[in-house]
Amino acid sequence: MKREDDYRQRRSTVKNLTDEQLDHKFWGLTDQVVNPLFELARGHTSPSIERSVLLRMGFSSLEAKQIVLNCGKYGLLGKGAGHVVLRFAQKRNLPYREAGLILAEGREWDQAAALFEKEGPS
Repeated sequence: MKREDDYRQRRSTVKNLTDEQLDHKFWGLTDQVVNPLFELARGHTSPSIERSVLLRMGFSSLEAKQIVLNCGKYGLLGKGAGHVVLRFAQKRNLPYREAGLILAEGREWDQAAALFEKEGPS
């Protein structure tokens, strides 16, 4: 299969643009491609992503696993496991590590879930 070269035709739309205009056009097109990915990522997560966030917050893999499992059980995974831990820590006036350990032990999830009730589903 031979490719029909349409370079000259495609070039005609940009040949009279200045470097600044080309730069602006390039970044505009890039935004059109990338922005839907950002929007998709903003509303979608996975247990592995949430465990990764908790690991970076200093929790062990076993602690992170328990927190993520409970986030899923209480419908909070879409809020972000790290976000759940931080909000719970703020509410209880605890360091986030200590608050996360309480949640990892399976305690006080009703209180953590109540912090997100007004926001609706994620």
